[in-house]
Amino acid sequence: MEHSDATDRADTADRADGGAAARSAEERVFAEPVVSDPVSAPDADGVPRRVTRRFPLFTRDTARPEGGGRAAPEDAPAPARQWPILAVLGLVALGLLVTAFDQFRVGTILIGAALLGGAALRWFLPGVGMLAVRSRFTDIATYGVLGAAIVLLALMAQPGPWLQIPFLKDTLHFTVDG
Repeated sequence: MEHSDATDRADTADRADGGAAARSAEERVFAEPVVSDPVSAPDADGVPRRVTRRFPLFTRDTARPEGGGRAAPEDAPAPARQWPILAVLGLVALGLLVTAFDQFRVGTILIGAALLGGAALRWFLPGVGMLAVRSRFTDIATYGVLGAAIVLLALMAQPGPWLQIPFLKDTLHFTVDG
Protein backbone atom coordinates (compact mmCIF):
# COMPACT_ATOMS: atom_id res chain seq x y z
CA MET A 1 0.00 0.00 0.00
CA GLU A 2 1.53 3.33 -1.08
CA HIS A 3 1.05 6.67 0.64
CA SER A 4 1.89 10.06 -0.78
CA ASP A 5 4.32 12.37 1.00
CA ALA A 6 1.42 14.58 2.09
CA THR A 7 -0.33 11.61 3.69
CA ASP A 8 2.87 10.59 5.51
CA ARG A 9 3.30 14.12 6.84
CA ALA A 10 -0.32 14.28 7.93
CA ASP A 11 -0.09 10.91 9.68
CA THR A 12 3.06 12.03 11.46
CA ALA A 13 1.38 15.27 12.57
CA ASP A 14 -1.77 13.40 13.70
CA ARG A 15 0.32 11.00 15.79
CA ALA A 16 2.12 13.96 17.38
CA ASP A 17 -1.08 15.44 18.79
CA GLY A 18 -2.74 12.10 19.50
CA GLY A 19 -4.98 12.30 16.43
CA ALA A 20 -7.70 13.95 18.50
CA ALA A 21 -8.43 16.82 16.17
CA ALA A 22 -9.54 16.23 12.62
CA ARG A 23 -7.59 18.39 10.19
CA SER A 24 -8.16 19.49 6.64
CA ALA A 25 -5.78 18.23 3.97
CA GLU A 26 -4.13 21.64 3.68
CA GLU A 27 -3.55 21.88 7.43
CA ARG A 28 -2.02 18.42 7.47
CA VAL A 29 0.36 19.24 4.59
CA PHE A 30 1.68 22.35 6.31
CA ALA A 31 1.86 20.87 9.80
CA GLU A 32 5.21 20.84 11.56
CA PRO A 33 6.96 17.49 11.05
CA VAL A 34 7.75 15.45 14.12
CA VAL A 35 10.97 13.48 14.28
CA SER A 36 10.02 10.11 15.65
CA ASP A 37 13.24 8.26 14.91
CA PRO A 38 16.53 9.29 16.51
CA VAL A 39 18.29 8.61 13.19
CA SER A 40 16.48 10.93 10.81
CA ALA A 41 17.21 13.93 8.65
CA PRO A 42 14.95 16.27 6.71
CA ASP A 43 14.57 15.75 2.97
CA ALA A 44 14.28 18.53 0.38
CA ASP A 45 10.77 19.40 1.60
CA GLY A 46 11.84 19.53 5.26
CA VAL A 47 10.10 16.27 6.13
CA PRO A 48 12.14 14.00 8.40
CA ARG A 49 13.18 10.78 6.74
CA ARG A 50 15.15 7.85 8.03
CA VAL A 51 18.66 7.99 6.69
CA THR A 52 20.48 4.85 5.73
CA ARG A 53 24.07 4.20 4.80
CA ARG A 54 23.00 2.87 1.42
CA PHE A 55 23.16 5.03 -1.67
CA PRO A 56 19.79 5.70 -3.30
CA LEU A 57 19.02 3.96 -6.56
CA PHE A 58 17.96 7.23 -8.16
CA THR A 59 19.25 10.74 -7.47
CA ARG A 60 16.26 12.93 -6.82
CA ASP A 61 17.96 16.23 -6.09
CA THR A 62 21.39 17.80 -6.18
CA ALA A 63 22.72 20.44 -3.86
CA ARG A 64 23.23 23.88 -5.31
CA PRO A 65 26.86 25.07 -5.07
CA GLU A 66 27.64 27.35 -2.18
CA GLY A 67 26.99 30.88 -3.45
CA GLY A 68 24.98 29.57 -6.39
CA GLY A 69 22.01 31.82 -5.72
CA ARG A 70 21.13 34.85 -7.80
CA ALA A 71 23.59 37.74 -7.81
CA ALA A 72 20.75 40.29 -8.00
CA PRO A 73 17.18 40.43 -6.65
CA GLU A 74 14.63 38.07 -8.15
CA ASP A 75 12.66 40.90 -9.78
CA ALA A 76 15.71 42.03 -11.79
CA PRO A 77 15.90 40.96 -15.46
CA ALA A 78 17.68 37.68 -16.20
CA PRO A 79 20.98 39.19 -17.44
CA ALA A 80 21.25 41.39 -14.35
CA ARG A 81 20.81 38.37 -12.07
CA GLN A 82 23.81 36.67 -13.68
CA TRP A 83 26.13 39.68 -13.97
CA PRO A 84 29.24 37.97 -12.49
CA ILE A 85 29.47 35.29 -15.17
CA LEU A 86 28.51 37.79 -17.87
CA ALA A 87 31.36 40.06 -16.75
CA VAL A 88 33.86 37.19 -16.90
CA LEU A 89 32.58 35.95 -20.27
CA GLY A 90 32.58 39.51 -21.64
CA LEU A 91 36.23 39.99 -20.70
CA VAL A 92 37.10 36.61 -22.23
CA ALA A 93 35.28 37.62 -25.44
CA LEU A 94 37.20 40.91 -25.49
CA GLY A 95 40.45 38.99 -25.04
CA LEU A 96 39.57 36.66 -27.92
CA LEU A 97 38.69 39.66 -30.10
CA VAL A 98 42.00 41.38 -29.29
CA THR A 99 43.82 38.12 -30.04
CA ALA A 100 42.00 37.89 -33.38
CA PHE A 101 43.34 41.37 -34.25
CA ASP A 102 46.91 40.04 -33.94
CA GLN A 103 47.64 41.12 -30.37
CA PHE A 104 48.27 37.65 -28.96
CA ARG A 105 49.96 38.65 -25.73
CA VAL A 106 47.45 41.34 -24.71
CA GLY A 107 44.47 39.14 -25.63
CA THR A 108 45.65 36.16 -23.63
CA ILE A 109 46.49 38.38 -20.66
CA LEU A 110 42.89 39.65 -20.79
CA ILE A 111 41.61 36.05 -20.80
CA GLY A 112 43.78 35.16 -17.79
CA ALA A 113 42.72 38.36 -16.03
CA ALA A 114 39.07 37.40 -16.61
CA LEU A 115 39.63 34.09 -14.82
CA LEU A 116 41.47 35.83 -11.98
CA GLY A 117 38.56 38.30 -11.75
CA GLY A 118 36.17 35.33 -11.60
CA ALA A 119 38.18 33.93 -8.70
CA ALA A 120 38.02 37.29 -6.91
CA LEU A 121 34.26 37.57 -7.48
CA ARG A 122 33.79 34.03 -6.18
CA TRP A 123 35.83 34.87 -3.08
CA PHE A 124 34.19 38.18 -2.14
CA LEU A 125 30.56 37.88 -3.23
CA PRO A 126 28.08 35.70 -1.32
CA GLY A 127 25.97 34.98 -4.43
CA VAL A 128 27.51 34.79 -7.90
CA GLY A 129 24.84 32.94 -9.84
CA MET A 130 26.10 30.60 -12.54
CA LEU A 131 29.74 31.48 -11.79
CA ALA A 132 29.38 29.06 -8.87
CA VAL A 133 29.98 25.59 -10.29
CA ARG A 134 31.51 23.63 -7.44
CA SER A 135 32.34 24.48 -3.84
CA ARG A 136 33.70 27.96 -3.17
CA PHE A 137 37.22 26.66 -2.47
CA THR A 138 37.34 24.53 -5.62
CA ASP A 139 36.03 27.34 -7.82
CA ILE A 140 38.53 29.85 -6.44
CA ALA A 141 41.42 27.41 -6.80
CA THR A 142 40.44 26.42 -10.35
CA TYR A 143 39.82 29.96 -11.62
CA GLY A 144 42.92 31.27 -9.84
CA VAL A 145 45.38 28.59 -10.99
CA LEU A 146 44.15 28.61 -14.59
CA GLY A 147 44.08 32.42 -14.71
CA ALA A 148 47.59 32.74 -13.25
CA ALA A 149 48.94 30.06 -15.62
CA ILE A 150 47.45 31.80 -18.67
CA VAL A 151 48.83 35.19 -17.61
CA LEU A 152 52.30 33.75 -16.89
CA LEU A 153 52.41 31.86 -20.17
CA ALA A 154 51.31 34.98 -22.05
CA LEU A 155 54.03 37.02 -20.37
CA MET A 156 56.71 34.39 -21.18
CA ALA A 157 55.60 33.71 -24.78
CA GLN A 158 58.19 34.06 -27.54
CA PRO A 159 59.33 36.20 -29.36
CA GLY A 160 60.37 38.93 -26.97
CA PRO A 161 58.93 37.72 -23.67
CA TRP A 162 57.85 40.41 -21.20
CA LEU A 163 58.84 38.12 -18.30
CA GLN A 164 61.96 36.00 -18.15
CA ILE A 165 62.52 33.44 -15.44
CA PRO A 166 66.21 32.41 -15.53
CA PHE A 167 65.97 28.99 -13.89
CA LEU A 168 63.37 27.87 -16.46
CA LYS A 169 65.82 28.50 -19.29
CA ASP A 170 68.53 26.55 -17.45
CA THR A 171 66.11 23.71 -16.74
CA LEU A 172 65.11 23.52 -20.39
CA HIS A 173 68.75 23.42 -21.56
CA PHE A 174 69.57 20.78 -18.95
CA THR A 175 66.73 18.50 -20.07
CA VAL A 176 67.36 18.97 -23.81
CA ASP A 177 71.18 18.96 -23.78
CA GLY A 178 71.64 16.41 -20.99
